[in-house]
Amino acid sequence: MRALLVCPTVVPAFVLAALLATSPHPASAQMKLSPKATTPGGTETRYFTSIDGLMDGNADVILKETRQGKTLTAAVLDVCYPVAKNSDRKDRFVVNLQVAGQNLTGTTQSMSEKAPVSVKLLRKQNGDTFEFRGQISIGQMVTEVTSPDNSDLSEREFQDNQTSDDGITAQPKDFTDVSPEAIAVKVKLDAATDFLKSLKGQDVEVALTSLTVGCDALRAGEQTINMSVDPERAGALLAKFKAMPGVTAAGWTAGLTEMDRTIRFTAADWREGDKINRTKLSTTVANVLSRTLAAKPVSQSFNPATGKLKLVFKRPNPDFPALELTDTIEVAGLVSPDKPGTTDKLMLWIGSPVTTTADESSGAKLNLSDGTSIDEEGELPDDNGSIDALAKELKGQRWDADKSVWK
Repeated sequence: MRALLVCPTVVPAFVLAALLATSPHPASAQMKLSPKATTPGGTETRYFTSIDGLMDGNADVILKETRQGKTLTAAVLDVCYPVAKNSDRKDRFVVNLQVAGQNLTGTTQSMSEKAPVSVKLLRKQNGDTFEFRGQISIGQMVTEVTSPDNSDLSEREFQDNQTSDDGITAQPKDFTDVSPEAIAVKVKLDAATDFLKSLKGQDVEVALTSLTVGCDALRAGEQTINMSVDPERAGALLAKFKAMPGVTAAGWTAGLTEMDRTIRFTAADWREGDKINRTKLSTTVANVLSRTLAAKPVSQSFNPATGKLKLVFKRPNPDFPALELTDTIEVAGLVSPDKPGTTDKLMLWIGSPVTTTADESSGAKLNLSDGTSIDEEGELPDDNGSIDALAKELKGQRWDADKSVWK
């Protein structure tokens, strides 16, 4: 489909894109929709959504039409767009268009910036496609619209293209599909600022991407805030968040853990009262990895906000022994109950080792640079059987991805 291609007059290019380019992913929550596409009287709802061709699809446009037979009786234009060039901040307007023959006109103001909006369009049908010409103005900026060959969608086709999964699982049966440290809260937009301010000073890490209010959030009127917290505090925090003003959903979501690097084991030997003995467990893990990585343990620590374990090891670099270079190996980990609530099992996730090499010998140093990453083929660094060795030490189970069970 092609649609609403625009020729700028007074308006900068980014506004052009904002007005009339469509995101390749339809919004998850749209305008209030009629539950039926047609009625016995011949009323039908149709949509134009794939408005393409400008500025990399930086805006999301929906034109909803109501028709009686072939006669247009009502139209609503919904446009979500960046407030400035290259900005992640979005604004949106929804305008009810007056229909007078082929002319569509309407005025409103944008939701965030409160800028005045004026729409004047001429709509012509050419066989199975439609042509739009006219002007759209936001504040002092004007866009000339010239858009032939637009195809429309039925109500059902439009609804089939919508997605609404926020990734939140309120009560997961275990932590095989969601991560124990990753929680998310859906909050109404007018309450989001107060909710985020309430997190200041707390041992919680907020994902920076959660602060961007996108088109989906603007249309739904709700924003999803993703956070990382210590798994032992996640349940209590979620209970607290659910009671806060404006919160409509809260639960666990995807995060740090990968099941192929996760071990489940009996909790009894690793608890002190109702708490995990993290010192004992991290020392055991460090000793096992010291053998598999052939490296000396240097430090072990837990992040107070997320509960994430950081292990550091050192070993002589084997590539050029005469230079006496040193490898520093960092390994991330996370220990948690294997499911929310009461359980007699723990989970341990261990990340792939990350190695840096430096000259730590006495005297003058050799300056080194490392331009490599995980490598061009995407293979992870070899951990020399560390996960299997840990599973044996902890008398634990590995995850069988093919059967989706612990083995």
